[in-house]
This record gives sequence, C-alpha cells and structure tokens, in this order.
Amino acid sequence: MDGTRVWADHPTVSLAEFEGMVRAVSNWGRWGPEDDRGTLNLLTPGRVVAAARLVKSGRTVSMALDWNTVAGPDNPRPALHYVTQLGDRDPGEPQTNADFIGSDFHGKACSHMDALCHCDFRGKLYNGVPQGSVTSRGGTRGTIMTAAHGIIGRGVLLDVPRHRGIEWLEPGTAVDRAELEKVETAQGVRVGAGDIVLLRSGHVRRRNVLGVWDPHFLSAGVHPSAMSWLRDRDVAVLGADGDSDARPSPVEGMLSPIHALTLNAMGMPLLDNLQLEDVAGACASEKRWEFLCVVTPLRIPGGTGSPINPVAIF
Repeated sequence: MDGTRVWADHPTVSLAEFEGMVRAVSNWGRWGPEDDRGTLNLLTPGRVVAAARLVKSGRTVSMALDWNTVAGPDNPRPALHYVTQLGDRDPGEPQTNADFIGSDFHGKACSHMDALCHCDFRGKLYNGVPQGSVTSRGGTRGTIMTAAHGIIGRGVLLDVPRHRGIEWLEPGTAVDRAELEKVETAQGVRVGAGDIVLLRSGHVRRRNVLGVWDPHFLSAGVHPSAMSWLRDRDVAVLGADGDSDARPSPVEGMLSPIHALTLNAMGMPLLDNLQLEDVAGACASEKRWEFLCVVTPLRIPGGTGSPINPVAIF
C-alpha cells in the first residue's frame, strides 16, 4: 500500500494491489465451473439446523428500512406506493382495499439483496460468466433465484460504533480487518463458516439525528483489506446499514470495490441498506450478538436482486 496518500481514513489502494486482492479471495471454480450460488453453498442443512438452535427467547426483530416514497439526496428514484382499489367501490360484502408498489431498489434507500449477476468486473460476472448474459430481460446466471428458497443461517452483528464508544462512524470511514477482529473479540463472538455477517456503522442513527446526505459519494463501509478476513472465515453473506462500500473509495479508479470483491470474486451476496439500530439494541439487551437470521427475497426470474425484510430471531 502507498502510505503517502490517504483517502477516507486508510491508505489508498492502487488498482494493481486491488487486482491482487481479487485473485487472493476468488472462489471461481471452487464449487465447479457451472456454480451460480457462490458462498450460499456454505449454508448447508447442518448449519441451518445449528442456527435454528440459537432461538431461545423467541424475540423477532426486523432489519429493513421502511418503504421510502419520498425523494431526497439518498433516494433520487423513490419507491412507488399507491392505493388502486378502495373498499367503497364494489357492491356487496366484504369490501376490499388494494395497492400497488414498485421500486428501482438498487440504490441507497431500499433494503435489498444484491444477486451475483448485479456486478461485473473486467467484463465477467462471478465464476467467469460473461457480462453480456444480463440483458434488458434479466440475467441467466447468478440471479436472485439462487436464493429462491431463502437465506437462513447464523447471523452475527458486528457493532463497530459501539466498540469505539460512539454513536456512528463518520462517512468516509473504512473498517479494516484488524478492527473487525477486535469487535468480535470484544463482543465475545467468533465469526465462522456459513455465517451471515452484518456490519453496523450507525448510518441510520446518523441520518435520523443529523439529517439526510448523499451516500453515493460519502459513506462508511468496509476496507478492501478486510475481504481476506471474510474469505478466511468462509462467511456466506455480508450485510450492512450502508452498501458495505466506504466512499470516497479507497481504491484508485473503483467506485465500489467491495461489490467487486464480494459479488464478483467471492460469489458472496450482499444485503444493502439494512436498518440495524433495532437489532443492535436487541443484541445489547439479550447480551449476545448471534441469532437466527432469515432473509427471503422475492422470486424474480432473471432478477439482479430483490427488496428484502430480513428478520433476526433470538
């Protein structure tokens, strides 16, 4: 790394160094040349059963943002919601109400899952699939349908602001491998194979207190050097209250290096724009940072992702 230049709060990573990181964490071919599931292969039946045994109190906590129909700096393409039918229109009983929803969900305001076909690097999707396999009709490989039966496993929350003794990480902060290890040690938990790791930066708390800003260009997230830690631990899914990328990007010429390292190189789905304030409070009161995590994306053939409402069960 070039220690003479600092971007965010970590040294800038050259593109050559970044490409070395891509090679180091790559899972291409690990589960065969036709694999489209990537690290979801790590969510084995045995690990799902073990995760279910974490349920003790029965407490359930949503980890999704409310459906946001208000335009703003972080929501330039707001979701749609309007009522299409009111109960006083039709004769007879019972009366019914109905509504329509729509969303351009890949952004900063909707809790969603990124499928592996969402991100290409050097013209290739995960496992060497050509970028051209995604058309206006959708994708053919690595789509959201790989998670059609749900993502269920052990969730682990890593609460970085709590560890630092602050309310939130300032936008631009990039959390490195060493700090992730310190956080898990302080919380008395160890991330393991098949886990769904959720990183709290306090994004939602900061927005609620200080107001909205544009996270497309300024956000807290994970430093690329931390990806080797996720690979070493065989993490299945990474989620965050942002989109996991720190901005400005620590990598020269790359807007979203974490997306490339996870979705493309490791075949690791991302959970973006989660609301982790409630689950952080639940973890503190339950005095544990692990729980059963249930994520059920919509079944969208060819989809590059899906809105989600992940639930933590204690």
